Amino acid sequence: MLTTVKPAASTIPFDAARLDRLMEEAGIDALLASSKHNVQYLLGGHRAFFFDYMDAMGLSRYLPIMIYPKGAPDKAAFFGHRLENHQREVKSFWTPEGNCTASGSIDVIKKAVDHLKKIGPARRIAVEMAFLPMDSAAALRGAMPEVEIVDALFVLERLRARKSPAELEMVRIASERVIDSMQAVIASHQAGATKQELADALKVEETNRGLTFEYCLIAAGASHNRAPSEQRWEAGDVLSLDSGGNYHGYIGDLARMAILGEPDAELVDMLAEIEAIQRASMKPAKAGVMGGEIYAAAEALLAKSKLHNHMHFLAHGMGLVSHEAPRLTATGPVPYDAYDATRPLETGMVVSVETTLMHPKRGFIKLEDTIAVTDTGFEIYGEGARGWNRGGVASGR
Repeated sequence: MLTTVKPAASTIPFDAARLDRLMEEAGIDALLASSKHNVQYLLGGHRAFFFDYMDAMGLSRYLPIMIYPKGAPDKAAFFGHRLENHQREVKSFWTPEGNCTASGSIDVIKKAVDHLKKIGPARRIAVEMAFLPMDSAAALRGAMPEVEIVDALFVLERLRARKSPAELEMVRIASERVIDSMQAVIASHQAGATKQELADALKVEETNRGLTFEYCLIAAGASHNRAPSEQRWEAGDVLSLDSGGNYHGYIGDLARMAILGEPDAELVDMLAEIEAIQRASMKPAKAGVMGGEIYAAAEALLAKSKLHNHMHFLAHGMGLVSHEAPRLTATGPVPYDAYDATRPLETGMVVSVETTLMHPKRGFIKLEDTIAVTDTGFEIYGEGARGWNRGGVASGR
């Protein structure tokens, strides 16, 4: 046991009253978070450094469990792996109870069950169904057969939907550093560089700027294939870089364009049209405006384009998770309902807007931007490099 002192409201790193309200509305008595991102959020930034890249260990896996009983933060607990004690010694956890002595998924769920039984009866428990392994779920159900188990996803997503100033700053840093990294890669590579080499270089640039590289979707020439490969970026080819890099878990996800040489008038016009749609989609963003207004503004321009058959627009929430609240469409690549399309945007929400042209002859052309909703409008994170960036300029080409 870490401590029995009731936590002061100022030590709880999230809006406990908001979480209590969301749990009450969902009829949830206790919540068990087991994903690394939600545990990080509920613990105020803690992430097990040993398991940042890989969960598997020995015959089991790393599984953190954060327990929050509705209206009772003094009964909250965290159970983690024994290696997390090193981090606990550096910075203690706010939860009054718990320990870091587990070694696998069954071990930690048993500790969680013991704590739930100790703090009192719970009729309805919410777990992260997509992030609770089958062995742990079976052990939980077997130990508490009288309890109804439901999904915690919606409650946790709504809790995270409004970012704090500190969270917004991390999204801003991640976004700006992704853009800086892209510009460095574009400027330093010439004709003949492969898409794999470009993606590898972007990973290095993002890492050197303090980001955790997540992915690089990359298309070159007339091809629409976005996987890193041995395809070469040649003179006159367009290049699309779409990358996610995170800063302390918060994702910067942006896309920019480049070319080896000078863009012709058609390419200039195409990117300008995409830019106009991007700007139009951002314009309505403001606290109190219905989320669907972002789509309405973008699609009004999209419908007028002579390229509309090859172009599409997408907007989605961003934060610790790519494609989180606000949910603005039910027809995007990630299946969920358009919950926020008919609800007002809130200050602190973060939205990614992206317009893509898959031209049959000129290639894959895209811009993606990240905006934060404010009381009076919005703020763009990672504003730079929106036009045709020239390849090879750092080497004098």
